[in-house]
Amino acid sequence: MASADNYFITTPIFYVNDVPHIGHAYTEVAADVLARWNRQNGKDAWLLTGTDEHGQKILRTSVANGVSPKEWADRLVAEAWKPLLETIDIANDDFIRTTDERHEVAVQKFLQHLKDTGFIYSGEYEGYYCVGCEEYKQPTDLLDGGEDFPGDKVCAIHTRPVEILKESNYFFRMSDFQQKLLDLYESQPDFIQPESVRNEIISFVKRGLDDLSISRASFDWGVKIPWDDSHVVYVWFDALLNYVTATGWGQDDAEFEKRWPAIHIVGKDIARFHAVIWPAMLMAAGLQPPRRVFGHGWLLVGGEKMSKSKLTGIAPHQITDVFGSDAFRFYFMSAISFGQDGSFSWEDLSARYQSELANGFGNLGSRVVAMISRYFDDTVPGANEMNDADAVIVDTVARAFQGANAAIDKLAIHDAIASIWTIVDALNLYITEQEPWVLAKEDADRARLETVLYTAVEGLRAIAVGLSPIMPDATQKLWSALGVGEALGNLRDQHLSRAGEWGQTPAGIRTSPLDALFPRIEE
Repeated sequence: MASADNYFITTPIFYVNDVPHIGHAYTEVAADVLARWNRQNGKDAWLLTGTDEHGQKILRTSVANGVSPKEWADRLVAEAWKPLLETIDIANDDFIRTTDERHEVAVQKFLQHLKDTGFIYSGEYEGYYCVGCEEYKQPTDLLDGGEDFPGDKVCAIHTRPVEILKESNYFFRMSDFQQKLLDLYESQPDFIQPESVRNEIISFVKRGLDDLSISRASFDWGVKIPWDDSHVVYVWFDALLNYVTATGWGQDDAEFEKRWPAIHIVGKDIARFHAVIWPAMLMAAGLQPPRRVFGHGWLLVGGEKMSKSKLTGIAPHQITDVFGSDAFRFYFMSAISFGQDGSFSWEDLSARYQSELANGFGNLGSRVVAMISRYFDDTVPGANEMNDADAVIVDTVARAFQGANAAIDKLAIHDAIASIWTIVDALNLYITEQEPWVLAKEDADRARLETVLYTAVEGLRAIAVGLSPIMPDATQKLWSALGVGEALGNLRDQHLSRAGEWGQTPAGIRTSPLDALFPRIEE
């Protein structure tokens, strides 16, 4: 089992039948912020993301586009999915594709192991199948087709007609794991989060588990079943294994022991796969279940969940081209309580960019650096006797990091940002009330001016460290302008558990001009 200093976090691997939208980017940024935060707290944090490239949906999409499934996947990965990571500034450690040889070899090894230990058998299955979900559906998961599809049953998620499939398949004995899963959920209350998703999954498992059909013989785009190459592996069974195939299971035992188990960040609509099927698969193989499964909410646009099939997706670059990657990351991590559904609107994004980023944070940095330049020739002064107003800032910084670190432990990213933001608000108020531009007019007030501007710079140091996992670009610019790097080292090496300790900025360091961190955007 991985040591306490290891922090393995994953996104789902994304389906390459189309280009990414902001819902995919939201998950990526959340996992990236958690990885960066833990990395900056001295942990060996390791972020895995990637793409899911098998299954019927991709086969049909590629045929419709006149190319092979592998050509289609290669094109989408190269032109859309990997560029997404640059667009939103993701610092991932690995990128797994289900068409990678390392993945396919390990999937076959895993399957053979389950068959050898009696957890896989052959049988017949007939049921409603949704190609969009790549999943057999229970009658309770379906709706009547209504006016759009009279007489048909449609998937409740995709609102498209389901197909009736009858196949001879291989099955995984998932029904054997009902009680073991319930015991896992009880013994580890934070295994599934948030509470709403946990309750839903527990009630689902309590209703009883069927064995899972894990192969398809009706098409051939997928990993071959090792003992019967007329079948390919069910796409979800294949995809879930990426979390262990990327970390060396079956090929590099030392790496796997070092990394596993993982924290999985997923959309709530696929939490059931990750919190039911996946731990059952691992238990069957004698492996430890994941550390945690967090099913975050949906991004709603105009009150509806974004959907590629309904053409309601917004491409991340449409936002970053205008507002930049830091604003994208900040907005989606702070405006939505992580775990709940959240609404996106251009108006809200624009208003928050202006008030919180440009006027709140960016303007604060620019003003302080400009005053150090104007009143102290680009040299940070030392602090003299401190008063109650200064003590408020010292206390705010200490409490902000206590709160933020505790919030990250609970994966409450929005609360962590809100906690750090108390420093931004407190410093803006402090500068308004202390009026350094007035103090600068009188020689008698010189000592007080030194203390006020040292306090402001030290507060900005803390803000730069606290916000660096969320806004790596803007905070690096601020860090460079403050000149603290020469004394304290790289921004990314600053320990977040110690960032709230006061007085780390040495007097006498030299600042440099700071361009607007969040430039004004023309309507």
